[in-house]
Amino acid sequence: MTVIFAILMFSFLIFIHEFGHFITAKLSGVRVNEFAIFMGPALVKWQRGETKYSIRCIPIGGYCAMEGEDEDTDDPHSFQKAAWWKRLGILLAGSFMNFVAGVLIMVVVYLPMTQYVSPQIESFESYATVCGENGLQVGDEILSVDGEKIYLQSDFSLLLSLNPGDTHDLTVLRDGKKVALDDFLMEKHPVTDENGETQMFYGMNFALVTPDLGGKLDYAWKTTLNTARSVRLSLQMLLSGKAGLSDMTGPVGIVQIMSETAAASDTALDAVMNMLYFGGFIAINLAIMNLLPIPALDGGRAVALLLSLGYEKITGKKPNTKVEGYIHGIGMLLLLALMAVIMFKDIFMIFKG
Repeated sequence: MTVIFAILMFSFLIFIHEFGHFITAKLSGVRVNEFAIFMGPALVKWQRGETKYSIRCIPIGGYCAMEGEDEDTDDPHSFQKAAWWKRLGILLAGSFMNFVAGVLIMVVVYLPMTQYVSPQIESFESYATVCGENGLQVGDEILSVDGEKIYLQSDFSLLLSLNPGDTHDLTVLRDGKKVALDDFLMEKHPVTDENGETQMFYGMNFALVTPDLGGKLDYAWKTTLNTARSVRLSLQMLLSGKAGLSDMTGPVGIVQIMSETAAASDTALDAVMNMLYFGGFIAINLAIMNLLPIPALDGGRAVALLLSLGYEKITGKKPNTKVEGYIHGIGMLLLLALMAVIMFKDIFMIFKG
């Protein structure tokens, strides 16, 4: 069931992304030659008006092929002949649709929520040393850690773990005013539970909140923002060398994680909600990743469009669209190669585990 759910989820996200390009192109008067879900040879295809529609056999990707997107053409309804702002809107529409889908999925996930843990301190354990007149106090709402905003209570421990050392810069809301605790010592203490296992804790207890409808929508939106930030943090870790290829995962790895999460859920409803959460998480990730200025991605095409406008403004000549097409083609091949490497890595890890 997890595999079926994952296939349906990926199919939906691909469809909604390409539909964003498709409907924006149609509304902009741009000719769409083909609207395809997935890649490879066509399993089913049909013609309606100027556009061919197809469902292809390899369940990865999809495309909205517009006239004159990567080549010169005299067609007045081609992509290249459309106003620059219409072309930019078409390029960004796919990511916009994925982001909207992600937000709506998060709303569905959190509407049944009855309580959540807020980043407001309710009490301290007797062993805690982070509290006091010059430290944290009961009622403090933690706003940021080391310059990163706290959206959810779970952000607190995550952001602390990203920066080595025990001292951190905290900002809290206390009695309606922001209070900065710079170079603040966040000291953990060993605590042994009834099973004899010892773990390290700060000794802070956070408040439970029972949200109304507005609170649930706010929590869903904050979860969306938190997910979007996780993309940036992940990219920073990759570029800094803190994370590598072994930390990346693709569709196969995601399905494996979803399966394990669903199996660990207490009820069937919890399993569905957990898998839906993954769907929203992936939708938001796809929206942002597609906007990166990498050839073949929507962000790369948008940057190329703006650079072309600048080149034409300065030289009075239009750049060669074939060169841009070659660049995007090479970028697509490299992305597919990376996806293949990650997929084989995920499969290897499954069999190894």
